[in-house]
Amino acid sequence: MKRFVALVIGLGLAAQARAETPCIVLEGGKVWLPGARMAEVDLVLRAGRIEAVGKGVSGAGCTRVDAAGKTITAGFVDPYTSLGLVEISGEDSTVDTELKALHQDDQSAIRAGVRASLGYNPRSIAIPVTRLHGVTSAVVVPTGGIVSGDAFWVDLAGESRAAIVREPIGMVANLGARSESRASGMHVFDLALKEALLWMKQTGPGGSKADKRQRADFATPIVDLEALGPVVRGEIPVIANVNRAADIESLLALTEGTQVRFVLVGGAEAWMVAKALAARKVPVIVDPLLYGPGGFDQLRARPDNAALLAAAGVPVLMSVMNTHQTRKLRQVAGNAVREGLRWEDALLAVTERPAAAFGLADYGRLEAKAVANVVVWSGDPFELSTQAERVYIRGVEVPKTSRQTELRDRWRRITPEAP
Repeated sequence: MKRFVALVIGLGLAAQARAETPCIVLEGGKVWLPGARMAEVDLVLRAGRIEAVGKGVSGAGCTRVDAAGKTITAGFVDPYTSLGLVEISGEDSTVDTELKALHQDDQSAIRAGVRASLGYNPRSIAIPVTRLHGVTSAVVVPTGGIVSGDAFWVDLAGESRAAIVREPIGMVANLGARSESRASGMHVFDLALKEALLWMKQTGPGGSKADKRQRADFATPIVDLEALGPVVRGEIPVIANVNRAADIESLLALTEGTQVRFVLVGGAEAWMVAKALAARKVPVIVDPLLYGPGGFDQLRARPDNAALLAAAGVPVLMSVMNTHQTRKLRQVAGNAVREGLRWEDALLAVTERPAAAFGLADYGRLEAKAVANVVVWSGDPFELSTQAERVYIRGVEVPKTSRQTELRDRWRRITPEAP
């Protein structure tokens, strides 16, 4: 009887929550569906999810919004940013991207145990600025060391830790050009992975050596070995900063035959090893505005990198690579299109593919049961003249205000002093 009463109460509370959650029907827009297929259909957003997609869907009791002539996409995702961890880059008290206290003199440290999300500020003034341009989610990353720590996925709405959707979503590593040799950096990374695997075997089911204090001595701190467990088990990818083709090849060779997965960041010369990346199904987060040599590890960088990778079958993702410019994600995607990337692939690169690369299949897609992160655009989202007219995050329309718009409105008109 008690269980029955509890069930009835639970159903009642669920129904009440459902009733209090906004329900929206976007009618007649040009909707980009999974796989970047376009159709003129209606979308029903209810209880934070997409309830239905199709022509003439009922949406009983919902507010109806005329979207005829508008372009509707899933919310855009920047898969590599420190949004919410940095407020003012030049003011140390507002920068929470790097663990410094334990590693002031050691820039080659393994810092896998760092939970960068503990420094995340969901009230950052940069967040409203970013979502005004159709970016609704981001993968937030720490910096520093050879292994920087956990990355996490956030929705750019709300003022609490509920904005953090999943952590860890990946482990950040810096394996390209550094102050020490590439070989030493790769060695430290490889050693940490091997020790993490050994630690897992010793402390996992059937492993009793750790309990008997018979474990081997480890160069890597135990807290970091624990954090690397999901990496060596293939549960989360390594988000690897690497640009030079030779370094990418070394990284692939280093992890051949293991369960370690990668998402490459930068990949300026990735086009040179596109076949190998496609064979391993390694996604690459590119910066389409990298037009030529940006350093000695980017000598063969070229503006059509994204187009060449996509043509070879490599999953292409895109990032602005600049936390305070994350709002320009659609602009860099448009530049990739100009350099030969198919428009549909550019859309996938900022919606479905980031979600797929990090294991969040219900994001980045406009289909039933998907998370209702949706943007209504005035036109082609990759055109600079286009505006994000409505932005919904988890089915709730977010206000079109930011610190910038508030300052604009405050100082737009200055009342002259009376004589």
